[in-house]
Amino acid sequence: MTLVGVLTLLTAGLLLLARIFKLGFLADFLSRTALVGFLTGVGIQVGVAMLGDMLGVTVHSERTLFQLEEVVLALPKLNVLALGLSIIVVAAILLGRRFAPRFPVPLVVVIGMIAASAWLHLAEDGLAVIGPVPGGLPSLRWPAVSWRETLDLVPVAISCFVMIIAQSAATSRVYALLHKERVDENADILGLAAANVGAAVSGAFVVNGSPTQTAMAHGAGARSQVAQLTFVLIVVVVLLFLTGPLQYLPHCVLASIVFTIAVGMVDVKGLKAIRQESRGEFLLALFTAAAVPGIGVEQGILLAIALSLVRHVQHSYRPHTVVLAPDAQGRWTPTEAKPGIETEPGLIVYRFGADLFYANADRFVDEALALIDGAPAPVRWFVVDASATTDIDYSAARTLRDFIGELMARKVHIAFGRVSPSLRADMQRHGIAATLGEGHIFSTLHEALEAARGDEAMVGPAGTKGDSG
Repeated sequence: MTLVGVLTLLTAGLLLLARIFKLGFLADFLSRTALVGFLTGVGIQVGVAMLGDMLGVTVHSERTLFQLEEVVLALPKLNVLALGLSIIVVAAILLGRRFAPRFPVPLVVVIGMIAASAWLHLAEDGLAVIGPVPGGLPSLRWPAVSWRETLDLVPVAISCFVMIIAQSAATSRVYALLHKERVDENADILGLAAANVGAAVSGAFVVNGSPTQTAMAHGAGARSQVAQLTFVLIVVVVLLFLTGPLQYLPHCVLASIVFTIAVGMVDVKGLKAIRQESRGEFLLALFTAAAVPGIGVEQGILLAIALSLVRHVQHSYRPHTVVLAPDAQGRWTPTEAKPGIETEPGLIVYRFGADLFYANADRFVDEALALIDGAPAPVRWFVVDASATTDIDYSAARTLRDFIGELMARKVHIAFGRVSPSLRADMQRHGIAATLGEGHIFSTLHEALEAARGDEAMVGPAGTKGDSG
């Protein structure tokens, strides 16, 4: 327990450093899709972990899939009494949640089962109970071990730190989104650091923002810190006066209560909503839900973050691109960019829907050249609507300069419209403005079109088409 205390102190120190460096922003990389999958995965993980106690069989593994395998193999040895009580408890709580949500059914179940277990001596019938629980308030003691033992604990503390940051952030974000509230992740981190210091000196384990305890508190109607003070008061009362009766509480009853909490965490409604709007994000949510019980909570969260970022990069790599082309009424409308489309004879207005960076710059150039080569009439002006582009990196700038040089060799003029101040600064810094000429960079699309129409070689009058474009 002294080693546990030192581990908890080290974790508190890492959390304090995270607060100092304001690492709460890491939670911003948790998308709603990942959060729905995370909560569902935790529900599945916790639910499976409770099956052994609910059936009265012993499960040794800590991995969800192996736990499920052990439960299936142990079915011939299940405890019928434990199974019966588990069914009664689960049914009572779920029915109470459905028809009397404000009535404290779990509390009544716990009290009733403790009384029944003590009166009927269920432990003598082979039903596993909690057993004696030490009472009284914990003694406060500063944990101290050797430097060598402290250093040996650092890797474990780092693992705990990563799990706390990821899991606590995910849990707080889930319920903040549910109630349309904002979360100050840095304040949460500071609170967790303080809580771990308290745990270290009072003989407790590492403190985390637990999804199951949060779900239980949420189900009980907790909405503010008053709930935390209430929990503290109840724990103190139980430690001082009620540890005796607790020894009669059957394991299957406790596991069944946690199982009902886990069932409530499986967000079927959220998954359906995601599926209706985006098949790709639905698959990401399912993958996260499978990864949490499959490879672990913290690994599942980190993998979900990584996949969310990959998905975002994929969108930037293959953004929506359009050409302003005339419709049946002669008005310019955004049309899918493909060879054979032009804005006017000799003019193409092209919009690239993302920032230009090293991965998508060649796609920009290839599509632009395909549009120019496939145009019905020789292209004299290629106008880029840069409204969706706010940044150009070094690699993309080099590619863009080469592209501009190639168009100049073909006698094709290029202009950029709707250029933001930040994009103009990038173009100047990377030498694009010098290669292109400041006279070809415009703040509005209208100015770019006026420059194109000022060229004598252009075909088509400056009329309503240019205004609507």
